[in-house]
Amino acid sequence: MTMIAVAALVAAFAPVFARAETVSVPAGAENLQAILDAARPGDVIRLRAGVHRGPLRIATALTLEGEGGAVLSGTGTGSVVTVAAPGAVVRGLEIHGSGADIGSLDSGVFLDKAAAGAIVEDNAILGNLYGVYIRGARDALVRGNRIEGMREGRSAEAGNGVHLWNAPGAKVIGNDIRFGRDGIFTNASRRNVFSGNRMRDLRFAVHYMYTNESEISDNVSTGNSVGYAIMYSDRLTITGNVSDGDRDHGLLLNTAKGSTVSGNWVKGRMQPVSRWTNAGRQSDTHGVAMESDAGHDVADRRLGPEKCVFIYNANRNRFSGNRFENCAIGIHFTAGSEGNRMSGNAFIRNRNQVKYVGTRYLDWSAEGRGNYWSDNPAFDLDGDGIADTPYRPNDLVDRVLWTAPQAKILTNSPAVQVIRWAQSQFPALLPGGVVDSRPLMAPPDEGMGMP
Repeated sequence: MTMIAVAALVAAFAPVFARAETVSVPAGAENLQAILDAARPGDVIRLRAGVHRGPLRIATALTLEGEGGAVLSGTGTGSVVTVAAPGAVVRGLEIHGSGADIGSLDSGVFLDKAAAGAIVEDNAILGNLYGVYIRGARDALVRGNRIEGMREGRSAEAGNGVHLWNAPGAKVIGNDIRFGRDGIFTNASRRNVFSGNRMRDLRFAVHYMYTNESEISDNVSTGNSVGYAIMYSDRLTITGNVSDGDRDHGLLLNTAKGSTVSGNWVKGRMQPVSRWTNAGRQSDTHGVAMESDAGHDVADRRLGPEKCVFIYNANRNRFSGNRFENCAIGIHFTAGSEGNRMSGNAFIRNRNQVKYVGTRYLDWSAEGRGNYWSDNPAFDLDGDGIADTPYRPNDLVDRVLWTAPQAKILTNSPAVQVIRWAQSQFPALLPGGVVDSRPLMAPPDEGMGMP
């Protein structure tokens, strides 16, 4: 761009910049909505410490920000702040007091379709039905907020921390989200980025529905029912995420295709059995076929997640560099899932490394490299880091136990031991299932700074 063009551009916008001003508003001011309505693009409306009354509607590209201790309180009906202007900013406020009507989408901050490029950052959004609802606002940014939803009642009656609907390009980055239904929920969207968020005490930390070509990276899910639930969504990048002590699944892929799943860590732990027996608030399965608890020991503590990964009718995904550790089942693979590539992952101390419901043979290695299995008693005589014999995580006895859990009492019987010995000596007796033809001798993340 030439200097003349730059000068002309600056001259064109100079009147706008010249008019921009900062308006300081004391707590309890009765004319706050009138001040917003009279503001011009670029103005900063700064709320002083104390309580300010909502609801408010922002229809101009202004910045609404709070000094330390500024609180924006709704009336318990509708949304506290509704943004209907492109490029508007809501920053540095404590926001509470939305309504509780799911049908009306009552929210702490509501971004409607006109709020393209709007920013919601560094707020404490507390006790609202939805924290931030992005309805059609392209390229919106929700960053650095502390969002806590409603704590009482069933999760199905609560809203989500951040909810997106048809919001292409929207980003949710570096937020701390707790309580309510799901941490981040997205539906019918694309090109979104959810990165660096911390989520706990929820049903699903991240819940994807019909959202494509997006990124889920470097998030941490702690103590939720499910960490990352990816449903009916394609061409995603899921990388660097942590699921720590989630209850049912660390990662769930249901009818998800063409995604890259790499560098994630699902870590299970022994948890109070009451997390399952008192799970009335978190019983919604959204149509995914969940198994009964038949066959599980009823004790004071139980291993969770039940499944580090649950793959249900998910095809052509690439799994590499992930660590699946200390779950009841490392990976459950079912419902015709095909064309998935598994290599360079670590399966460590899972009670059952793999549960595969199918009759096909699947080789979980690629380009001469398989996965690490902590229960693989293999040798590496040539020292190339690859075990000298293939690894098979399941046998005929496993298939019997999956279909008839009561047979578990026979696991240590001489007859079962003979069957397992025979299958190990004569692999042709094995049913179709997973085989790793090039298993690794050490976890691929060893020495690489896995979180």
